[in-house]
Amino acid sequence: MKPKLLLSCFLCTVLITFSCKQNNNMNTNTLLSEFNTVHQTPPFDKITEAEYLPAFKQAIEEARADIKAIVEENEKPTFENTILGLEYAGGRLEKISSIFFNINSAETNDEIQSIAREVSPLLTEYSNDIVLNETLFSKVKAVYENRNEFNLNSEQLKLVEDTYKSFARKGALLNKEDKARYREITKELSKLSLTFGENILAETNDFKLHITNKEDLAGLPDAIVSAAAELAKSEEKEGWVFTLHFPSYVPFMKYANNRELRKQMYMAYSSRGNQNNKYDNKKIVSSLTNLRLEKAQLLGYKNHAQYVLEERMAETPEKVNAFLQELLDKSLPFAKEEVAEVEAYAKKNSLTDKLQKWDFSYYSEKLKAEKFSFTEEMTKPYFQLEKVEQGIFDLSNTLFGITFKENKDIPVYNPEVKAYEVFDENGEFLSVLYLDFFPRSGRKQGGAWMTNYGEQFIKDGKDNRPFVSLVCNFSRPTEDTPSLLTYNEVRTFLHEFGHGLHGMLSETTFKSQSGTNVYRDFVELPSQILENWGTEKEWLKMVGKHYSTGETIPDDLVDKIMKSANFQSGYQSVRQLSFGLNDMAWHSITTPFEGKITEFEDNAMLQTELFPKVEGTCFSTAFSHIFAGGYAAGYYGYKWAEVLDADAFSLFKTNGIFDKTTAASFRDNILSKGGTKHPMELYVAFRGQEPTPDALLERSDLIKK
Repeated sequence: MKPKLLLSCFLCTVLITFSCKQNNNMNTNTLLSEFNTVHQTPPFDKITEAEYLPAFKQAIEEARADIKAIVEENEKPTFENTILGLEYAGGRLEKISSIFFNINSAETNDEIQSIAREVSPLLTEYSNDIVLNETLFSKVKAVYENRNEFNLNSEQLKLVEDTYKSFARKGALLNKEDKARYREITKELSKLSLTFGENILAETNDFKLHITNKEDLAGLPDAIVSAAAELAKSEEKEGWVFTLHFPSYVPFMKYANNRELRKQMYMAYSSRGNQNNKYDNKKIVSSLTNLRLEKAQLLGYKNHAQYVLEERMAETPEKVNAFLQELLDKSLPFAKEEVAEVEAYAKKNSLTDKLQKWDFSYYSEKLKAEKFSFTEEMTKPYFQLEKVEQGIFDLSNTLFGITFKENKDIPVYNPEVKAYEVFDENGEFLSVLYLDFFPRSGRKQGGAWMTNYGEQFIKDGKDNRPFVSLVCNFSRPTEDTPSLLTYNEVRTFLHEFGHGLHGMLSETTFKSQSGTNVYRDFVELPSQILENWGTEKEWLKMVGKHYSTGETIPDDLVDKIMKSANFQSGYQSVRQLSFGLNDMAWHSITTPFEGKITEFEDNAMLQTELFPKVEGTCFSTAFSHIFAGGYAAGYYGYKWAEVLDADAFSLFKTNGIFDKTTAASFRDNILSKGGTKHPMELYVAFRGQEPTPDALLERSDLIKK
């Protein structure tokens, strides 16, 4: 999942007075007016770029007025006049921010990126003005210290504790001089993270492999060739165009016979942010790392990892590193054997050179086809996007009783986006769900993620339901065929839909605790557990229907999917662990980094390196999860959540993968609870025990026999 922009729960909404000019702005600026749309969803069809900046500025002023009201309150600080005041503050600003920054990820342009660069420092300054306000913090502290006197329920009590900790962790306890430096650091971090992401998007979009010689297409599936031809045609070019976006890049690396072109694609992808041009990210990586370290030490922590992990299930860097090392020790022997097997196979099939990184996917796919008589291309005709979508809807209905109805009256930000109303088993409205499936060159970030345009919360007796969005980059339809997904894309769809369920099924009182507002190493459990249905024959037979004949996917093909599921699971595990080790290395430094990015990275990932070093490439300069997203010192969470999901799904395996009682327990104890309790408490309530890695190792076939 790509992290959404989460503004603090301390954002404020009330404005005491408006000038006539401000009233006129409110009437004419779509973002400052009431949303007269279905469920008051964002009116994307009416919002213009020119409205964002003035809307932000007015919303910030409103928010500041609300903070002023809380600060100047003469009554003794209470849960209601202080903590709830902060929780409910910033409604308009948060709404505008969620719209704008989500659009900046999914439908951006030069003007929006320029606005983002101007707005981000304003939002950081505003947030700092809240948490560094001494009078306000004194009120929060007073409520926190007397919290047991207010007769609060568990959600309210946790909100008090979360609010106090958030202030403390954002500099409220610092002296005047250190607060000034904290402001400078956070502003610079905001700018640098934004620029990092913009650079990666630019470098991803700028590269095009233009092929005019048909012989260079040898090995590529017809569907991939057709998509490349259509892209070339759209750019008024002869021949075929391939890009670094996954639906183009991944199959090219798997199937293209031309080794030099594979190398060219690999080098372009793996050197993003490391080409000594205007998009170079090396200085940004150094600056982000050092500023995070300085901020953590300013707040009294040894390093950024210690600061982050204080609010995670894993708790400490030592526990994370031990966890990663344990899995690496178990995975690495398998990975080495798997790479050696591919190299031996490649040598038997014309490779005279050392196996390189741009060779691995190509020869692995051929080896897989030979061992299992199976390639992912064989499954694509059975995974038409629309039918997979319906299959996931049906699965959600079977497990949780929810239904989906497309509503074309709900405005969308691009004509390709579909909007659904989601209803519970009693026909009550639950959520709006946006589905955005295809890449848009120059406008949309790569990858796949879930986000919100509005979160669930209860206020004044009204349950405000969420607006959830799933954004992917799946293979586009061509002139001849609908969008046909690879098996991995089916798993990706399930993954993001799991995040979506976490948001849609939320039943909490407070917005800051709802849906996916949980510890980062817990948030991947709902997404990764849903992927497990993609490994079950019974579900695959339900969803796999041939796009032209309607034929159900044959048993022998499903069996091949299942038998090949753990192909190179050791290698895949080590690859994922290498990302986590890289992340932890950057954020465990205790003195400022002054060396070379590539040398530091090489050392951090040394244990996991299975191929010859490739000069000119760098992983860190394009590691958006940790340098442009919310996963700094948290990438290990994907593996952590794999342990949770494997252990949790074993209960479904025992009781039945469509067992409604087990599903209801998962919904009641995990999906609906958000961040109202500590994640381990929620997990044990569902599972009856704390997890161990055993189920994951067994599922991945990483246990020596």
